[in-house]
Amino acid sequence: MSAELLSNCHRVLALLVLVAVPLAALRLRGRTYAIFSGVILLFALPPALIVEYWLTRVAPAPLAPWIAAAFAYSVATAGVHLASLTAARLRARPFRALVSVPGQIYVAAGMMCLPWLLILLPFLLLCWLLDWPTGIMLLGWLSAAPFGLGLLSILTSYRPSFEVVRFELANEGPEEFRRMPVTRHRGLEAAPLAERPLRIVQITDPHLGPWQSVDALRRTIDALLETAPDLVLLTGDFLTMEGMGSPGALEDALSPLRRLPGRCYAIFGNHDHELPDEVRSALRANGATLLVDEATVAQTEVGPVQIVGSDYHRKDRREKLAELLDAHPRQDGQLRLLLLHDPLGFHDVPAGEVDLTLSGHTHGGQVGLVSFGSDWTVLSRTRWPDHGLFGHGGSRLYVHRGTGFYGFPLRVGVPGEHSLLEVVLPHAPGA
Repeated sequence: MSAELLSNCHRVLALLVLVAVPLAALRLRGRTYAIFSGVILLFALPPALIVEYWLTRVAPAPLAPWIAAAFAYSVATAGVHLASLTAARLRARPFRALVSVPGQIYVAAGMMCLPWLLILLPFLLLCWLLDWPTGIMLLGWLSAAPFGLGLLSILTSYRPSFEVVRFELANEGPEEFRRMPVTRHRGLEAAPLAERPLRIVQITDPHLGPWQSVDALRRTIDALLETAPDLVLLTGDFLTMEGMGSPGALEDALSPLRRLPGRCYAIFGNHDHELPDEVRSALRANGATLLVDEATVAQTEVGPVQIVGSDYHRKDRREKLAELLDAHPRQDGQLRLLLLHDPLGFHDVPAGEVDLTLSGHTHGGQVGLVSFGSDWTVLSRTRWPDHGLFGHGGSRLYVHRGTGFYGFPLRVGVPGEHSLLEVVLPHAPGA
């Protein structure tokens, strides 16, 4: 097939997807999803069409049909994937690999193309005014950068590596909120410490769905539990739309937790409030204690640990967090942990009020240089703690990078995290 014919197929399929998917969504799922699918397609498809048109004209003749065919296939899979969400449920691996993955990369990259093309536009006009075809060709290849980022996201983030993360708590610390150092060891084995640490497995943001199957999450938890942690702390966002449409799937995925009765504690994330009964049931069936603005005390090898679990609140977060901490004050001789899905709330925790807060939610900052050994992410200069350890006074915050995606693959250079936290206690807890 010629590049021109395949490009025409891309255009026809894009128009069909843009019209048919929202109409099907309106009929089968309702107005909200119809608007959602229509908006993302409206922002994704026109830029993708422009990029494909540009690429097929600057690419060598033998390569152009393959480029056009890839775009035509991807827009078709995007339509099938979005249409499948009208009856959302977890799908088999072939569907995920052949439909969901290329379809979601296409839509995510298409949406990123819109601002990117606007950035390139002045340079294109300059090349046109200067009658510089080489510059136009180079810009044509550059126009596809968001699609390259989508592929890079998968390569750098799809399979997180296991690691041991070590850090020390302290009675004192920085007067202002700032990042603190940690030691990371690849794999789940590291030389033993002189003093027995508190060993924590944190599971956050697994987002059971096309990027996180039941089997994959179960295998991850199995491997982490082989480290014999003192506590398993689950800090929310367990499902995606597909996971919510598959009753019992989360219970199956979390089944390894049954091996550690009395050591597993959880809180809700923001997405868990979309289907709280399913999450609550899955946790209860596997022996995990759900803390909804509640606290409990767990007995561990390093002594009693008070675990305060904050629910996710969209409004009045500061007031509700203050009420929670006041209702469950620090107990003498007990390490005090706070489970807080969104780490932004740590700014509202008075210095020294808790020893360690565990959070997720940010997916590590989503885009950054973590895969290449740097702490930098796009959130590094914001108030939002992105990943790793932070300190304010005697309080510490650890932000886990999470294990999954929600919908679009937008982790670029920020891999997911499968880790064992070894928390060193240099003083008597609560002293």
